[in-house]
Amino acid sequence: MENNSKTILVLGANGKTGSRVAKKLEALNIVVRKVSRSTEPRFDWEDKNTWAPVLKGVTSVYITFQPDLAVKGAEECIDLFVNMAKKAGIQKLVLLSGRGEPEAQRCEKIVMESGLNWTIVRASWFNQNFSESFLMEPILAGYVALPAGEVKEPFIDADDIADVVVASLIDKQHDNKVYEVTGPRLLSFKEAIHEIAQASHRDIEYLDIPLSEYVSQMREYQVPEEAIALISYLFKEVLDGRNESITNGVEEALGRKPKDFSQYVALNFPVVV
Repeated sequence: MENNSKTILVLGANGKTGSRVAKKLEALNIVVRKVSRSTEPRFDWEDKNTWAPVLKGVTSVYITFQPDLAVKGAEECIDLFVNMAKKAGIQKLVLLSGRGEPEAQRCEKIVMESGLNWTIVRASWFNQNFSESFLMEPILAGYVALPAGEVKEPFIDADDIADVVVASLIDKQHDNKVYEVTGPRLLSFKEAIHEIAQASHRDIEYLDIPLSEYVSQMREYQVPEEAIALISYLFKEVLDGRNESITNGVEEALGRKPKDFSQYVALNFPVVV
């Protein structure tokens, strides 16, 4: 039987941050209910019948929305889920949000106005997109083509995000706060790929291409249209320079600096001999 006072629900427990949050909570001997589309009980944002069962017997929830809070229908889903959480007696919500996304901020407002304790963790692009997501295959193949231009991004490590989330879930001092979290350094995608290539002794060619060409390439590889729409939105709208700044959210929440991109690269891209 799960201890109601200590059980934390982690949505997207197989994801980049969810898996790390769950692992860190378990290391603190906290009971975690880890759910995703492949778990039992199952949780699927597209199947509202799976929501209420996972909320039973928990007091706090880490919310990650798939595929992104910017997609159509996210606001309605978050509103319905938050109302369900209130009825289930949830006391605390921690929402992972996206930096520079107006749609995400509308979802944040729903959580903030819920009447429950809350923390918003508003993050920049993850370091792990280079090693655990859509950029990994091109990097390993030695050829990366992106419609990113020269815009710089303060890439943040998923472990830093997870540490902020865990602190927010277990310590009341983080209640009702917004932490905008970034890495400590601005890098363009070209610079990031170059750093990975240099540190790991890999030959990786980087090419900046028009968004239309990138979309055509994704369609050739039969990427789902909703994924194409989201990636197009992120490169066209969010990567327009609005996020070319560094924040102190990690330091504010944890009292330490965030991990530098070079530390991430050293851990995830071993030197090719």
